[in-house]
Amino acid sequence: EEKLGRLKGVRFTYFGDARNNMGNSLMVACAKMGMHFTACAPKELFPEEWLVEKARDIARETGGSVTLTEDVTQGATDADVIYTDIWVSMGEPESVWAERIEELSPYQVNAELMRKTGKATTIFMHCLPSYHDLKTKIGKEMGEKFGRTEMEVTDEVFESKNSVVFREAENRMHTIKAVMAATLG
Repeated sequence: EEKLGRLKGVRFTYFGDARNNMGNSLMVACAKMGMHFTACAPKELFPEEWLVEKARDIARETGGSVTLTEDVTQGATDADVIYTDIWVSMGEPESVWAERIEELSPYQVNAELMRKTGKATTIFMHCLPSYHDLKTKIGKEMGEKFGRTEMEVTDEVFESKNSVVFREAENRMHTIKAVMAATLG
């Protein structure tokens, strides 16, 4: 809202493991705000059907929508916001990492994907941390282990003028402080 001036009617696409906490939370939140949410992922990484139906029920009341697709072009087309998250969480067993990285590689947010939106104004969001380069200890470790310099997002997109990841992180920091103050007081 801060960047686009509105939430209602915004076309928001999440690329990656859409069945995780971020994919699920974003789907429900977008539905509640009258946004058009798309999860773009391999079918086996779609959110659970009961949650999708609940989000669709909410979206019908708010004027939003919920779409699931495996097609990257369909997911990106006309998006106002492109959002992604890391492909593997540190709490997941290492045995799934290589398979997950391979499975999600076609869903990497890169310059080509951003062009598919058809809009120069599409913003990029990520909840962080991000594996967009090898400059951090964990980024270097992931790069060495999987032979990739970038994972869920390329450095070109992460560092672009369309990226609002640090503003997003700053806003989250203030929200966390407010929650802490409310619970301590």
